[in-house]
Amino acid sequence: QVQLVESGGGLVQAGGSLRLSCAASRSIFSFNAMGWYRQAPGKQRELVARFNSGGGTNYADSMKGRWTISRDVAKSTVYLQMNGLKPEDTAVYYCNANEGILDYWGQGILVTVST
Repeated sequence: QVQLVESGGGLVQAGGSLRLSCAASRSIFSFNAMGWYRQAPGKQRELVARFNSGGGTNYADSMKGRWTISRDVAKSTVYLQMNGLKPEDTAVYYCNANEGILDYWGQGILVTVST
């Protein structure tokens, strides 16, 4: 079993920045893919950004140019640098890790962007 722990969420004004962290209980290279999803009120969960199985990255179109996913292997941690935050970015953000037959999820962390 894998534990994923998110941190770094909170309240921020529009145009501000936050950095989310996801610490995994084992090496992040043991996963096929790892990254971030979000779910806003009344909407379905959607991909934000991830490291894919080919070693590259995937971003949702609305995040390209604003946000950056990165990682620190020694700390078994994946980060999401969120710049230029907008009110519509308000959501619960979830860390996700996949190892083929299983998907693991963090507890979710709230990001609230004020107008």
